[in-house]
Amino acid sequence: MDNYYSLLGLNKNASHREIKKAFRERAKRLHPDIAGKNTESQMRRLLSAYEALSRADRRFEYDRVFARFVKTFDYPSFLKERQNDPLSQAKLIFYLLLRPDNGRFNPLEIWTDNGGLQFPLEKYLDREDWMDCAFLLAEELDRQGRSFEAFSLLAAITREERRRPYFKHFMADVESFLWELVRLRLKSSVNAQEYILCLEALLNIGFSRKEECRILRSLADTFDRIGEKGQAELIRREILRRGLPGGRRDSA
Repeated sequence: MDNYYSLLGLNKNASHREIKKAFRERAKRLHPDIAGKNTESQMRRLLSAYEALSRADRRFEYDRVFARFVKTFDYPSFLKERQNDPLSQAKLIFYLLLRPDNGRFNPLEIWTDNGGLQFPLEKYLDREDWMDCAFLLAEELDRQGRSFEAFSLLAAITREERRRPYFKHFMADVESFLWELVRLRLKSSVNAQEYILCLEALLNIGFSRKEECRILRSLADTFDRIGEKGQAELIRREILRRGLPGGRRDSA
């Protein structure tokens, strides 16, 4: 049974006006011109949620039935048992990140068992849910000292945010987290080749010229450190070609 409040991004005490506004905003994002043609099922669920909550009598009945359903239905266990269904596993990971399950199930373990970075959460979750899920996963991974995986998820959602904004004002926190990983933890937790891959990934995101210069300096310094002087020199020439200072200070 769908939680219509969660589907609309609302809490149970939402007003009729808030329900109407949330429905309109989500319906716009699901328009074929914006989200593509494969959104019919999502739109049907959204309509069902709006129809159930937009009228007082229907909302009262839905609340009554859903409350009884929640008391008797163990949703995490239901999803966990469907281990051969990646959609269920993706939903379970996101559910557990939002609502810790008192230690019964570990979202990081489930994500790792399903392939970790090779598990395409974006394929099974709505775009906004995937981006939220990836950020929450990155936070958990960082707490566990798994900096490379945390960085990879943050880089992916930062690229997607550049393509089409979702986080908006919250994106400053996402980028701050990303740079914190790069500058404080990533270099000491991965080998030089992995660090180079991470820096190259940053160059493909679309940061400012100043930030890209810092990334390029770090790349040059890293190539120097592993003895690839020629590659380091090529990068420093690229910095000069862009009209930026080529020193080693302020690197990522």
